Amino acid sequence: MTSPILATSRWLAVSTSLMLALSAATAPVVAQDAAPGASPLAPAEAPAASAMDGQVTVYTSVTQDTVDAVLAALAEQRPGLAVEVFRAPTGELDARIASELRSGGVGADVLWVTDPLSLQRYDAEGMLAPLSGETLEAVPGEYRSETFVGTRLLNLVIVAAPDLDPMPVTWADLADPAYAGGVALPDPGFAGSAFAALGYFASADDMGLDFYQRLKDNGAVQVASPVDIVTGVAEGIYQAGISLDKLVRDAADDGAPVELVWPEPGAIVVYSPAAVLGSSDDAAAAQAFVEFLISPEGQTAIASTGWQPVRTDVGWPSAGPVVTPDWPALFGDQEALMEGYRAIFGD
Repeated sequence: MTSPILATSRWLAVSTSLMLALSAATAPVVAQDAAPGASPLAPAEAPAASAMDGQVTVYTSVTQDTVDAVLAALAEQRPGLAVEVFRAPTGELDARIASELRSGGVGADVLWVTDPLSLQRYDAEGMLAPLSGETLEAVPGEYRSETFVGTRLLNLVIVAAPDLDPMPVTWADLADPAYAGGVALPDPGFAGSAFAALGYFASADDMGLDFYQRLKDNGAVQVASPVDIVTGVAEGIYQAGISLDKLVRDAADDGAPVELVWPEPGAIVVYSPAAVLGSSDDAAAAQAFVEFLISPEGQTAIASTGWQPVRTDVGWPSAGPVVTPDWPALFGDQEALMEGYRAIFGD
């Protein structure tokens, strides 16, 4: 049996690597140089490689392991389609795009982000091109629009110390005095998934922004990202917090002392979309990349890294009920929500 000290030491090493992967931009990656590797979920027989050539630049907030898996699968399916990637957290990605717009134009052909709200602002400004292709029809209607399409589903859950007593059961339990000073929340101004949680709680019955005020009054603290929360719970800094199911599962598999709680009334599901910029220099190649993300091969690559595929015909076990933010209502209310949140948790 592995000692608690050894298990914790191994987790600290893993968590350090994970934090670096999720919080820092990486050097550009070219699809042809991606290391090939067969996914355990890969189809038994891959279709013939496409002859389509092109060059695509992708700006993304998606985790590095998922980017790598997709590029490896893409290199097998479309060896002539070269992809350069800039990856950063949502807040840093938005800052880069804003800076480039001031300088004359965005350098990306494709945006592949964490949540639909991150794309809606660019859609409202007319920056996104209409999507086309039969592949889009395989994505459920609630996870796509005319200009962006979901590629994976992220489930926000509770991460808790395994010896926590009582264990939280509902989202509202996080404001219970039993966890005074022991709850951590991700910053909705930094992480797109955290903003989705803000949107859901703000509109949910018996929650609203008052829920955040109750959390604050109970000593809850804000940290940057969901991975910081998993690390903090594993290190005993926090008793519980809000994070993503994949991150909690990965940490537990690596020996971290954390437990995943699927809260009532359900995990908050967020779809991670991709879009083509209307200013793309190679619109056909950009469309081909987005279509690959939602093809069976692309979805299988995404699933192999622990994220739930958006297509229902790519196998994925059901973990429990989910609740969904009212995305159309949130699209026009982002600034007001952040102002309300900042009034509680500060800048």
